[in-house]
Amino acid sequence: MASINHKTVWITGASSGIGEALAYELNRKGCSVLLSARTQEVLERVKSKCQNPETVKVLPLDITQYDQMDTKVKEAFEAFGSIDILINNAGISQRSLIIDTDFEVYKKLMEVNYLGTIALTKAVLPCFIKQGQGHFVTVTSLMGKFGSPVRSGYCGSKHALHGFFDVLRMEHEKDQIKVSLVAPGFVRTNIAKNALIGDGSPRGSEDSDNANGMTVKDFAQKMVKAIEKEEFEVYMGGGEVLGVYLKRFFPKLLHRVMVRRSAKKRKF
Repeated sequence: MASINHKTVWITGASSGIGEALAYELNRKGCSVLLSARTQEVLERVKSKCQNPETVKVLPLDITQYDQMDTKVKEAFEAFGSIDILINNAGISQRSLIIDTDFEVYKKLMEVNYLGTIALTKAVLPCFIKQGQGHFVTVTSLMGKFGSPVRSGYCGSKHALHGFFDVLRMEHEKDQIKVSLVAPGFVRTNIAKNALIGDGSPRGSEDSDNANGMTVKDFAQKMVKAIEKEEFEVYMGGGEVLGVYLKRFFPKLLHRVMVRRSAKKRKF
């Protein structure tokens, strides 16, 4: 198992939730950390709370500004001289029935969750090849392995990530480039509260599943171990992880379970 200690790690979506928890855990383990999200002020707050803030730098980044990726990547590599690991964590979710969802919402989900992640990854890839090593770690979701009502666009964008990064791993194994996919289940973040509803506005309310899920601190610790093991793909959560295996071996049973479960919820 490769130690992550003293590696240089770039985290997107680092202003809250999983990204913020990863910043604290990685910095605690001696990593130099580059934090990215849209708002510099919030990133500076995260930096100030790190155990070793002197080894943390901030780089504001809007994942949907595709034409800025080459410039941002240059700034990122200049910040520490090199980047060992890129953690693609930025993303948004959705809570709305297909019939009630504007097409613009689907575009937004793909622009952020899929195309933004791909744009940044493609900009970093030549740098990893040039330095002779690198590790892409992408936070997807269990919804990238099976579906659930009211999450159609979110599921689609996360499924797409699995397809892309599986191929990236195959094509660039020869360049000593590693690829890990980390699929969370329910984690105590604001992802449900910030999820888009049918008209594209934020949902604005908590989700009981996430509220009762894994803490971000526990998740970050487990995720760091998976990175050190250079796992191809790892699923993290509680009983919801079983959905991956039901999908593979008993898809009709999973369908019934998900439909019944959704019907019991009074609101999305």
